[in-house]
Amino acid sequence: MAGPHISEALGSLTRMRFLHTSDWHLGRIFYNLSLIEDQAWVLERLVRLAIDERVDALLIAGDVYDRAVPPTDAVALLDEVLSRLVIGARIPVVLIAGNHDSADRLGFGSRIAESAGLMIRGTLGSLAPIPFSDAHGVVAVHPIPYVEPAYARAMFSEAQDADVSGAESGAFDHQAAMNRVMTRVRAQRVPGQRNILVGHAFVAGGAVSDSERPLSVGGSGMISTATFDGFDYVALGHLHRPQAVGGEHIQYAGSLLKYSFNEVDQPKSVSIVDLAADGRVQVKRVALGARRDVRVVRGTLAELIGAPDPDASRDDYLMAQLTDTAPLLDPLARLRAVYPNMMTLQMVAIGQGGDAKMGAQTDHRVRQPEELFKAFYRDVMGEALGDAEQDVFTEALRALGSTGLDARP
Repeated sequence: MAGPHISEALGSLTRMRFLHTSDWHLGRIFYNLSLIEDQAWVLERLVRLAIDERVDALLIAGDVYDRAVPPTDAVALLDEVLSRLVIGARIPVVLIAGNHDSADRLGFGSRIAESAGLMIRGTLGSLAPIPFSDAHGVVAVHPIPYVEPAYARAMFSEAQDADVSGAESGAFDHQAAMNRVMTRVRAQRVPGQRNILVGHAFVAGGAVSDSERPLSVGGSGMISTATFDGFDYVALGHLHRPQAVGGEHIQYAGSLLKYSFNEVDQPKSVSIVDLAADGRVQVKRVALGARRDVRVVRGTLAELIGAPDPDASRDDYLMAQLTDTAPLLDPLARLRAVYPNMMTLQMVAIGQGGDAKMGAQTDHRVRQPEELFKAFYRDVMGEALGDAEQDVFTEALRALGSTGLDARP
């Protein structure tokens, strides 16, 4: 589909420009806190970027929602953003379903929306390419929503498509399913045209994050980069770290925001993709920022409360890594008095020391309570039990014995 925005924008240009984004996860809950306001903030900047960069289409590579039945505020936010892009700015949007999305729900009304420039592919029911045109000819965008192996196997019988992955022998994993789909997709390519693929998958070699939902057990959810041979650009979703995999033309845009503390060092961005007449691509990552950052702060409780970093916002979403070795009274509440969005904490001194070897070699059932407690204290605190602590334990053990309970293991 080549609407007025495309033909006008490319009249005197030698490239077609796309904005590649993915993994919005609208409706995400982060430690019992809704991120919908943070997502609205960053999507406002995305819309402005698309307009300012005069992109010819927006490619959204799946996981637009965080769950199959999204909350109403997430649905309203998506409706507002897509309306501003497609109706207000006349920028076509190609959107596919990811593994978090409900394919059928996301695709509702897609045939009606397509006439306005919103191309949604929720299921594998339609694999037809979407044509865009510039001064150098047609660019075919091939949208492939998340491929569930069981669904793909039922949809594509072996009589219809010869599988090259060994499915005849009984194995039918994500690679085999994608091979089936790609057989159909490749059959629709036209010689001389440039081809872009929009997909949602775990491509081998990609770096993972804690906030991604695994597609399968072990490595059976991975697919090879060779699956995409012959495409000028592959716009991927699923992995939350922005990255190239197997070549600069195969790219993950990454998630819209940081969705776990495992991602604190990941610079989140969207990708501006320039496609030349000969099919070469140039990818520029653009950071959109965040209403609140996701960070980890480290130190003793007294240090974090008494001397917050003056160059960092106290309103960020934080994890505290406390280095205290002495017991603390309600440290999370005390931290939240200074940092209102302190999400969680870790006692990093715990488990740093200890003698795990002795515990593994000795049956605890034949050891005395004092010996067990000394080993436990050493494991937890990283140091030997002191005289004062020993006295407290002895008194507690004596009190327990006076109740008539057997303190032995």
